[in-house]
Amino acid sequence: MLFAVGGRWDIAVAAWIFPVLLLRFTRLSRAWSGALWIWLAHLGAAVFWVQESALGLNTVVLAGAVALAALQTLPFLADRLLTDRLPAAPAALVFPAGVAAAEFLITLVSPFGTAYGSLAVTQHADLPLLQVVSVTGPWGIGFLIGYAASTVNGIWDRPAWRDGLVCIAVLLSVLLAGGARSAFFPPHGATVRIAGVSPSRTVTERLQDTLARFADGPGGIAAAPVTAVRPAMTAVEDDLLAATRREAAAGAKIVIWPENAVRTQEAQESAAIAAARAQARRSGVYLEIGVRVYSTTAPAHGRDEALLIDPHGTVLWTYQKAHPIPGSERFTPGDGQVPVVRTPYGRLANVICYDADFPDLMRTRADIMLVPAHDWKEYGAAHTDKAVLAAVEGGYSLIRQDAEGVSAAYDGQGHVLATADYFATGRQTMVADVPVHGGTTVYDRVADTFAWLCLAGLGVLTVTALVRPRRPVGR
Repeated sequence: MLFAVGGRWDIAVAAWIFPVLLLRFTRLSRAWSGALWIWLAHLGAAVFWVQESALGLNTVVLAGAVALAALQTLPFLADRLLTDRLPAAPAALVFPAGVAAAEFLITLVSPFGTAYGSLAVTQHADLPLLQVVSVTGPWGIGFLIGYAASTVNGIWDRPAWRDGLVCIAVLLSVLLAGGARSAFFPPHGATVRIAGVSPSRTVTERLQDTLARFADGPGGIAAAPVTAVRPAMTAVEDDLLAATRREAAAGAKIVIWPENAVRTQEAQESAAIAAARAQARRSGVYLEIGVRVYSTTAPAHGRDEALLIDPHGTVLWTYQKAHPIPGSERFTPGDGQVPVVRTPYGRLANVICYDADFPDLMRTRADIMLVPAHDWKEYGAAHTDKAVLAAVEGGYSLIRQDAEGVSAAYDGQGHVLATADYFATGRQTMVADVPVHGGTTVYDRVADTFAWLCLAGLGVLTVTALVRPRRPVGR
């Protein structure tokens, strides 16, 4: 289970194995004592994920882990309490419906989105399987993994190979359909050259050293003398502007900077934006810039923004990050209204980093989704890997430029168009030729219908089980 938590040490097949064994344990245990152990197992996995991702275990994160573990335990408890009261076929659906429903509920009631608790993210490299999320959302993969676990345990209890053949047929059908989608309906048509640029490590580290001198954090940075912080901030801005000129000269039509690429005191923000506007106008590019504004206004002390500037130097949108990382980030959140503008290169849209972990926010009719991000070494690659799900769900290309992590460009079927690792080079630049026409997916049209059906189905199965007599099972 520890190798299927959505972290940097994930092994895809582990996500298919551990539910089989945990479900076996609960079916051989007393209902409530077994549920307690399953809850402890999920809590341990959550703590492991926090530690391997170097998130830092604080009160908020621990409370979230306790609550998420309880939700993840419910499918096992439902299977233990209901399956003995149901015919074999509907009984096999209790656990998979419970898994999909629990994953969906996590995104509704917690501030963590799909960052933790989604089995789909462990399968990010399996493109044939991944295509199912364009119909069901990420909940479809959790359902299939749960269905496989339930079927194996059903055969373990009472050999019924017909059930196994049905399960295999379902899984093969999903894989064949996904493979056919990639083979026969690949993204095609015109492309646009997009460059993602991050500041060099030298100027980045100099700025980090400068900001670290202010022990009281954003508030202290906001109140600091301009001469104490502005030179280091300006060096980063100049580096980004130079990189933008270079990539525009090489043919890029869209340039994206990462989250918090520009760090500026509130009084200096307009000057920093003016420099970016002038560069976009001179280079004739659409320029997306990430800006961290330090304000003396408590308690947030600032904003986390992304601005899109057109080739005329006009600011087309100013988007504020809607989902601060719980227990880690402190700034004024935005309203979650995803901006979309029409350009010669299709409909461009934008969210910031952690926002992409919330499927409802990512259901946007766009052709290209720009995602400026800022991670860290232990989590950058895993976080970028997860972003591929949003691209397939929405049918659009997704460009994730990560300040201190792994950047990647995906098309609407999840193919990797380009990637760059900040820690593998002194200057991170990623260039990709990206399709300018996205596609409308079933999931985009029906939203979370599949997840709601799983919730409703679990309710129907529960009522059915309660009104039926318990059938004897030899355990």
